[in-house]
Amino acid sequence: MKRYTLIILLLSLTACLAAQPRLKQPEMYFGAQGGVIAAMMNFSPTVQGTDNVLSTAILGGNGGLIFRYNGHKYCGLQVELNYLQRGWRETIDTLNVHYSRRLHYLELPFLFHLYFGSERHRAFLNVGPQIGYCLYEQSSGTRHPAATEQYKPIDNRFDYGIAAGLGYAARTQQAGTFQVEARFNFSFSNLFNNHKKDYFAQSHPMNLSLNLAYLWEFKRKVNR
Repeated sequence: MKRYTLIILLLSLTACLAAQPRLKQPEMYFGAQGGVIAAMMNFSPTVQGTDNVLSTAILGGNGGLIFRYNGHKYCGLQVELNYLQRGWRETIDTLNVHYSRRLHYLELPFLFHLYFGSERHRAFLNVGPQIGYCLYEQSSGTRHPAATEQYKPIDNRFDYGIAAGLGYAARTQQAGTFQVEARFNFSFSNLFNNHKKDYFAQSHPMNLSLNLAYLWEFKRKVNR
């Protein structure tokens, strides 16, 4: 089902892109972004101390590089290489459980960039698949005395999922493009194995981030 969702999304966005008129002068950008991220987990069965998904959130950082190619009016493609933190937090005051776990990832999103507005001011939507790999893990705090499953090393370091973000970009003639974007990432892959013999049926990471970015345009043509 997860694969079908990605395939349908890609086919729909590709058809939308192909239907748009081409720009006489394509826009190509390269830049960097960075910001804050709230990392959460979707466990099934639920881990005690994370009953509310929002209560599992831990704050971290993320940043990376952006390449964008706008070859069609209102549509383009964007590829990124990002570093980001994922993980979760457990809090049970009655048992003195205050535990947090951070997973450090390299991430490669392939996004359709849909933009609207004027030459100088644009609103945009980025949406598409992403893949990633967990480089290393960190944990701290007091663990639940009767639980073990969520504290073992993760089984799956490779990650795949979908990303969607809304943002605003201000383009200047000399100083480049400045933008802000709020993005949600959802992983279809599980951190822990989910076979019948395994404890977790689901262990999906989720992220909500707010990023600032600066983009430099390779070719600039003021009068289009």
